[in-house]
Amino acid sequence: MTTSQEARASGPLVLVAVLLLLSISCPIAHAGAGADGRRQHYMVVQTSYLEPKSICSGLKVIPSSNGTWVPLHRPYGPCSSSADTPPPSLVEMLRWDQVRTEHVRRKTMGGEADDVLDPDEAHVEMIQVDYMLEGSFGIGSGSGDPQGSGDGDDPMFLSQTMAIDTTVDVPWIQCLPCPFPQCYPQRNAYFDPKRSSTAAAVRCGSRACRALGAFANGCSNNNSAGECQYLIKYNNDRATAGTYMTDTLTISPSTTFLNFRFGCSHAVHGNFSSQTSGTMSLGGGPQSLLAQTARAFGNAFSYCVPQSSASGFLSLGGPADGGASSFATTPLLKNAEFINPSIYIVRLQGIIVAGRRLNVPPVVFSGGTVMDSSSIVTQLPPTAYLALRRAFRKAMRVYTRRGPMANLDTCYDFGGFTNLTVPAVSLVFDGGAVVKLDPLAVLLEGCLAFTPTRTDFALGFMGNVQQQTHEVLFDVAAGAVGFRRGAC
Repeated sequence: MTTSQEARASGPLVLVAVLLLLSISCPIAHAGAGADGRRQHYMVVQTSYLEPKSICSGLKVIPSSNGTWVPLHRPYGPCSSSADTPPPSLVEMLRWDQVRTEHVRRKTMGGEADDVLDPDEAHVEMIQVDYMLEGSFGIGSGSGDPQGSGDGDDPMFLSQTMAIDTTVDVPWIQCLPCPFPQCYPQRNAYFDPKRSSTAAAVRCGSRACRALGAFANGCSNNNSAGECQYLIKYNNDRATAGTYMTDTLTISPSTTFLNFRFGCSHAVHGNFSSQTSGTMSLGGGPQSLLAQTARAFGNAFSYCVPQSSASGFLSLGGPADGGASSFATTPLLKNAEFINPSIYIVRLQGIIVAGRRLNVPPVVFSGGTVMDSSSIVTQLPPTAYLALRRAFRKAMRVYTRRGPMANLDTCYDFGGFTNLTVPAVSLVFDGGAVVKLDPLAVLLEGCLAFTPTRTDFALGFMGNVQQQTHEVLFDVAAGAVGFRRGAC
């Protein structure tokens, strides 16, 4: 594989990705297609698919990438290194999801975010619990075990678990010195940049420091020769700050990048997940992994969210020759209303339930939909959500309804059933792309996995529950998002 001059054949920063989402695989049959080959309107699913699996089935399909890729897994499932950790409840994750997506919505529309560092501003304490993608990084410049640390004079070479986020630009990890409570406890040892011969602080007078823009946080010595400092503010009373640095990033054994820029966090504010050591950012800004590898891989990436007992992947680069035709594509929106260019936004046009397109005017979706690796369930305009709920309840009337789960208001008791007949649901996007959802993208713990936004025309989200088993291609160079079904 050919890479740019920044890509080398070996190096210290190894990316092996793991995925944070919750879902379960299932045997599926289709019903409703007559002899004339009409669209299949219903899916017959064994109820046993709702039960967690204990065996990791691995990667089912090779990625379509023309670049490089790494495997992804969900936490808590049999493919994850955190399989022994009890998962948070769905109610906790949905509550967190509401807070996070509201923050992304304000950021996208150019609204004022909460000042998480203002002691006079009221904040609600919440632990970070979500479905974010995760990946493991080996950081250091010496030989050694990528799952542990080098011995003797070899610099440290540690495996670090990172969250992957498509709505953030600056990658960062926790670094020494990082005393508690300035830093949060994590599963992996902290990265020590002093033990990496290729680690270096970005200088304040450099172009890279100036490019931080809103993430800049001054200089260590208040002059151009000082070390560049960064600050990232998140939702819900959270922030990270430290030194902006470079080191070598290894994405695969044959592909590495020198001078990869990332934040070396020496202090955080608020509660972060102890499952991760920081964030690998894939937003549309100039500091992200996408931007820093664009010369080698053409400004495109994709991922596939797997079911909990399988593996997915994160891929840099567009599809291999001839592979683009297997994707249903929709344009990325470029609109003056969307102030933040880091967010990937597309436009829904309609919803199909059990073969019938809902009577929802396309203008209802004009607020746009965020393609987000980290939001949980899809958020629809109220008019569209109510039409979906009405059609879904009608198709599911044979099953007994039960009480809501957090903001999921259409839930069922499937006790006594061996098989379920679930109406097929498809999302129709601008440009004609139709994304048919798997059963686990429709039902989440027995509930319809969609929620309404506050108003019509508001910015919505396509949750990663709905994205699962699809390869989602972010072809920024071509200005499009693509979907390939059955990719993992």
